[in-house]
Amino acid sequence: MSDVTFILSQVESGDSAAADRLLVLVYDELRKLAAARLALENPGQTLQATALVHEAYLRLVGVPHEQAWDHRGHFFAAAAEAMRRILVDQARRKSSEKRGGDRQRVALDDGLPAFGTGDSAPEDLLALNEALDQLAAAEPVKAQLVKLRYFAGLSLEEAAQAIGVSNATAKRYWVYARSWLYGKLQGD
Repeated sequence: MSDVTFILSQVESGDSAAADRLLVLVYDELRKLAAARLALENPGQTLQATALVHEAYLRLVGVPHEQAWDHRGHFFAAAAEAMRRILVDQARRKSSEKRGGDRQRVALDDGLPAFGTGDSAPEDLLALNEALDQLAAAEPVKAQLVKLRYFAGLSLEEAAQAIGVSNATAKRYWVYARSWLYGKLQGD
């Protein structure tokens, strides 16, 4: 009987310390299994192999169940199935309408070109200005941040200092404002 099989029998009998010993023995193999599983997923997968291993492990040994593993291979097959179910659940959540599954995912650039660089057409600038006015009516501080970054060419840190917010807050405002403006400019 292998160490894993012996510890599995201890886990089944209710030995809570055996679950910790089991994780030490199988962690590397579960991590490889998770990495291989994630390699088959579509690009843009946000779940990391470590998180997948931990979630699957908790599903296997973290809750009382009637499952009895006959041997090491049976345990790893159950782990693979748990990982599959986690990935399916996550895909369902991501594709749900509530999470924007009916929308096309678009990566937003970190910065907008500075005013006057010639990179933007006049119509684009007018549309941006109109959207920026709408943002200013709803979120004046966020609009001010965009104006400082886009029209004055300030860095995020400089703009944060100018409007009197922390760098972390400025980053959140910047992400929100870019998303909001992008939606307005795309007609959403």
